[in-house]
Amino acid sequence: MTEAIIEPELPIIDPHHHLWDLRPMLPMFPAPHHHFIAALVDNAHYTFDQLHAHIAGSGHNIVGTIFMECGAFYNGAYGEALKPVGEVEYVNGVAAQSASGLYGPARYCAAIVGHANLMLGSGAGEVLDALAAAAPGRFRGIRHAAAWDADPEVLGPPFHHPEGLYRDTTFREGFAELGKRGLTFDAWLLEPQLPDLIDLARAFPDQPICLDHCGTPLGVAAYKGKLHERFDTWRHNIKELARCENVVVKLGGLAMAFCALPEDGPAAGHGSEHLAALWRPYVETCIEAFGPSRAMFESNYPVDYWGADYAVLWNAFKRLTRSASPEEKAALFAGTAARFYGIEDLLG
Repeated sequence: MTEAIIEPELPIIDPHHHLWDLRPMLPMFPAPHHHFIAALVDNAHYTFDQLHAHIAGSGHNIVGTIFMECGAFYNGAYGEALKPVGEVEYVNGVAAQSASGLYGPARYCAAIVGHANLMLGSGAGEVLDALAAAAPGRFRGIRHAAAWDADPEVLGPPFHHPEGLYRDTTFREGFAELGKRGLTFDAWLLEPQLPDLIDLARAFPDQPICLDHCGTPLGVAAYKGKLHERFDTWRHNIKELARCENVVVKLGGLAMAFCALPEDGPAAGHGSEHLAALWRPYVETCIEAFGPSRAMFESNYPVDYWGADYAVLWNAFKRLTRSASPEEKAALFAGTAARFYGIEDLLG
């Protein structure tokens, strides 16, 4: 869908996108009838060229981006614990490619969030140090997802994590290694699991934590048709999490197939007005709870391609902030991300 771009000059830092080539791994996936697996198959190849095409062709003023780990380009030669270093090495090369200026002024992957298995306990420190060495000046922290649900159809078999991961003693031993190094932590879990993150954030009040994807409300499998029914529980937990001043929130991820906002995809052609209406209750609740200085819009591309074209997605976010002040918009679209991930230099 082609739309006129709203506020095309507004500087944007996209704080959450992936790069991957899943084609060699597709035979390991079950038949792509599952909503999320189908979305991955449709976007199995997403590297620099695809990212650049989306950003450069969007009409929005994307000044920089932040890469988010996704288990791609691991290097098995480094051993099981250190193989995620390969992903950071790859992305650092993409960042260097962008920094050359040959592809325009935007700085792709200006900050890099990798992965370390925090179930290594204190041994995770060695991995964190290797990740930092792989991208000096760009590595900012890690994400260790905890998404789990009793219904295996919610996530699909390849994407489940252990139940109660963020409450695990060994995990928290590894989590403590982040604070020793001044690193950030991104959390991805599902709406029913938000109490686990609240407990983690309270236990580590000095650790910077970012909640991804508005906490991932669910509208599929056992949760199909229950978004309205579960909204008050989600809102209560968001407000409780926001009391933890070490936590920020990413406003996005709502176009993922998990959320059913919209139900159809991939890229079904919905306009930004329709998407903004679907997402408004979640985005406005998060902004009210956390405030603009602790909230940031994200594309979550290419996963959110399920429900939204890149240009339309950012138009929807801009519609949701029509009544915001210039200062609030500056924070939501770039300032909060720049501060949390330490790339303020992109904003001059």
